[in-house]
Amino acid sequence: MTVFIERREFIALIGGAAAAWPLVARAQQPGPVRRIGVLAGGGGANDPDSKERYAAFLQHLQQLGWVDGRNVQIDIRWPLGDADNIRKYAAELVALTPDVLVAAGTSVVRPLLQANRAIPIVFADVADPVGAGFVESLARPGGNVTGFMQFEYSLSAKWLELLKHFAPGVKRAAVLRDPIITSGIGQFAVIQSAAPSFGIDVSPVNVRIAAEIERGVEAFARSPNGGLIVAASGQASSHRDLIITLAARHKLPAVYARRLFVTDGGLMSYGPDRVELFRQAAGYVDRILKGEKPGELPVQAPTKYELVINLKTAKALGFEVPPSLLALADEVIE
Repeated sequence: MTVFIERREFIALIGGAAAAWPLVARAQQPGPVRRIGVLAGGGGANDPDSKERYAAFLQHLQQLGWVDGRNVQIDIRWPLGDADNIRKYAAELVALTPDVLVAAGTSVVRPLLQANRAIPIVFADVADPVGAGFVESLARPGGNVTGFMQFEYSLSAKWLELLKHFAPGVKRAAVLRDPIITSGIGQFAVIQSAAPSFGIDVSPVNVRIAAEIERGVEAFARSPNGGLIVAASGQASSHRDLIITLAARHKLPAVYARRLFVTDGGLMSYGPDRVELFRQAAGYVDRILKGEKPGELPVQAPTKYELVINLKTAKALGFEVPPSLLALADEVIE
């Protein structure tokens, strides 16, 4: 299934919020209409999380003086994670010769780079841009790409800490990761290195296809004192319903990298505020439209992380959330 949504339809989908945003005093002076191309990630224009992220992006652009339909035109494509659509829409957006391209997520950056090495690209919510070869370094990206990364690898150890805090009896953890991408390898390496300090043995479970996830978790759950850590990856998010179901079936406490898992019934997540990443991306778009070069704008790591806990899920698993952990939570779902 393909989805092609023009900018005006997209604004209607987010509830007319753009119309309600106040015009700012420092709006751009009349001049040529600039153009922004957005290659979106996530679940599509109707997905609540996607709506929130892109509404924040558009809102901050307007706060910076860029008003869609007045001094800027925004073209958005929603490939819904389909590789063929990503390549197709990347080529379409480049053909429009926008002033800047926005890449939402790791999977859409490479196709944009393959289609174009001249138009500036600002990415948001990307894992390991150096390891993936998108930039030369975080401090000086070089080339035509910069943006906001999803996390630093050191974050991965925090998932172990939270799992042990929630369920002190856990002695084993299955780490669901994508072994094909550099961030999947990096996240597991950090978890594996930190595991002895928490008294936990870790083993990987690949998340490329549903069958291997089910086999891996089923085999892991045959022994006691286990828990799950679900590292950040597009594949894990695509299979989140299955992963959440398996965790519930086997009464396995699980820590996820993304809030979306917890709102869908998972136990607990710790990760960056992804809405904030898109808001910050709008700031880089503004700076590039005003003449700065992407290769000279440093890639930035998140500055805001959030802990989300689902109390209903904890109860179903037979656990009581420690009060000290509840006190740390940014959001509690009851």
